[in-house]
Amino acid sequence: MLHSTVAAVTQRIRERSQDSRASYLNKVSEARQGGVYRSGLSCGNLAHGFAACGKDDKSVLAVDRSANIGIVSSYNDMLSAHQPFKDYPDIIKEAVREHGAVAQVAGMVPAMCDGVTQGQDGMELSLFSRDLIAMSTAISLSHNMFDGVICLGVCDKIVPGLLIGALSFGHLPVVFVPAGPMRTGLSNSEKHRIRQLYAAGKVGRKELLESESQSYHSAGTCTFYGTANSNQLLMEFMGLQLPGSSFVNPDTDLRNALTREASEIILQQTALLEGYRPLAEIIDERAVVNGIVGLLASGGSTNHAIHLVAIARAAGIIIDWQDMSELSAVVPLLCRIYPNGKADINHFQAAGGTALLIRELLKGAYLHGDVSTIAGEGLENYCQEPFLEDGRVAWRAGIEKSLDADVISSVEQPFSDEGGLKLLSGNLGRSVIKISAVNEAHRKVCAPAIVFEHQDELQTMFDAGELEKDFVAVVRFQGPKANGMPELHKLTPILGLLQDRGFKVALVTDGRMSGASGKVPAAIHLQPEAFEGGMIAKLKTGDMIELDANQGSLKVLDEQVLQRPVKPYELDRATTGMGRELFQGFRSLVGNAEQGASVFTK
Repeated sequence: MLHSTVAAVTQRIRERSQDSRASYLNKVSEARQGGVYRSGLSCGNLAHGFAACGKDDKSVLAVDRSANIGIVSSYNDMLSAHQPFKDYPDIIKEAVREHGAVAQVAGMVPAMCDGVTQGQDGMELSLFSRDLIAMSTAISLSHNMFDGVICLGVCDKIVPGLLIGALSFGHLPVVFVPAGPMRTGLSNSEKHRIRQLYAAGKVGRKELLESESQSYHSAGTCTFYGTANSNQLLMEFMGLQLPGSSFVNPDTDLRNALTREASEIILQQTALLEGYRPLAEIIDERAVVNGIVGLLASGGSTNHAIHLVAIARAAGIIIDWQDMSELSAVVPLLCRIYPNGKADINHFQAAGGTALLIRELLKGAYLHGDVSTIAGEGLENYCQEPFLEDGRVAWRAGIEKSLDADVISSVEQPFSDEGGLKLLSGNLGRSVIKISAVNEAHRKVCAPAIVFEHQDELQTMFDAGELEKDFVAVVRFQGPKANGMPELHKLTPILGLLQDRGFKVALVTDGRMSGASGKVPAAIHLQPEAFEGGMIAKLKTGDMIELDANQGSLKVLDEQVLQRPVKPYELDRATTGMGRELFQGFRSLVGNAEQGASVFTK
C-alpha cells in the first residue's frame, strides 16, 4: 500500500512528464551498445585514452572484454568536505583491478563552498556552479571510454551538478560515493549563539573566529543539516549511494571499506554482466518522489526546492513546488537536526540514521518501496546498515526503534504532522518557505515592508539601530537573472536577534537562503523575480505585507500597489569582478526558480 497523496502526486508527475520522459528514455536507448563502449573508438582514439596508464591497465583496456570505470571527482584540499577524496581514486583503482577491470579519473569538477563565499561577491557564482559542474561531468564522460561511473561529490551544488551531468549518460550505471561528515566539534546551537552575540556587537571578531573554527575543525562535511548533508541523505533515498554510507566519518576503516564496496558494486552493474542497471532505470518518477519525501521528513535544505526540480528535468521528469507542498501536507516531520533541532548529523547517525528513517517512512507507506537501486531491487535494502567483518563491509538490519527520540521520531509520534517545506502563493507570486524550524508563534507575520536591494543595506540599518520594530525585510533583485541568486544567510543572525527581542520579523526575497534556513519565517525563491518585472519590484517601504505559512499565502494587503509601473531594472552595482563577468551568458539564459533555476531549461 502507498499513501493516497503520494500515489496521486506520483501519478500526476508521471502524466505531466509522459512526453519528456519518453524522449529522455529514447535518447538513453540510442546511446546503449553491446560490449564495452571503448570498442567504438578507433585505434588512435584508444591509444590516446590509455597512453598514461600502466602496462597492466593498458593490456586490459586494449582488449574489449573488461569494464573501464570513469571517476568524476570534486576533490580539492581547501574545502573540508572534499579533501578526503584525495585518496579515493587509488582505493577505487585497486578494488576494480582485483576483478580484472580498470578505473581512470575521467575528470575533475569545480567545488566551491557557500560557507566561504557567504556575503561575498563570489556567492553570485554559487548556483551557476551547479550547471557548470553538470557540463564538466559531461565533458569528463564525453570520451566514451567508460562502462560505468563513480561520482565523488558532497556539497551544495556539487552533487546535484554531478547527477544532472551523469543523467546525460543515463545508459551507464552510476554510483555516488560520499566522504562523510567531520566529527562533532562546538555544538551548532552554541555557534549560532556566538553569531548572534557578534551581530549584537557583544563579542568581537576574535571570539567569533574561535567559535567558527571549533565548529568547522577537520576534514569532512559540516555537521549541521544543510544542503551538503541533505544531498547525502537524498542520494540514499534515491538509491544511488550504498545503504547507510552517507554519514560515516572520514579516515575510518569503514569509510574506506565502503569506497571499495562501491567500486565492486559498479562493476556488477555494467552492460557486460546480467546485473546491468543503468542510471536511467534508477532515477524515475518514484525515485524523485522518494527524494522529496526524504527531504520533507528530515527537514532538509530549501535549496532542494530548486535542485530536485533541475535533477528531475534532466531525467525528463517535470515536478513543481505544488507537488512538494502537497506531499509536505501529509509527510510527517521525523527528524530534529540543527537548524530545526539541537542535534548534529553525527547524532542523527547514532540515533538510527537513514536506515531507521527509511524504515519508518516505508512503514507509514510514504515511500515507493518497489524501486531499483544500486543495492538491488527494493528500497527495503536501505533499512540495512554497514559494519566491518574481517576487514570487509557486511550488512545487518538497522535498528527498529530510535536510540534518541528527540532526534528521530516515529510515524506514530512525529514531531509534526507535516513536512518541512511549503509553497506560498498570492499576489506577489510563488515562493517556498521552510517551516520545520519556525515556531508556531512566528509563522504568521503582518508588518510594513522595508525594501532593500542588497543584503548589506539591511546590515547598515541594523547597525544604525533603525530596525528595532516589526517589519518584513524585502530583499529583491537577488534572483537568478539579476545576479545568480546568491544565498542570503548573512541576514540570519540579524533577523534572528530581532525576533528574539520580541519583534515580528520576516524575510521576503527572490534570492535564496542557506540550507541552514532557521527560525525566522522566510519566503524565498520568489518568482517572478524582480529583474523580470515580478510584483516584488513594485513594493515600497511601508507597504503592508502578510506572510502566513500556515495558510500558504504571501501578499501585499493594498492591491493598488500592484498597479504601480515598474521601469526596466538597471543594475546599479558591479556584475564584474570575482569572475562574475564570465557568467553573463548564464544570467541571460537561466530559467526561473520553480523550473530549477537552470540554464538548460526555461
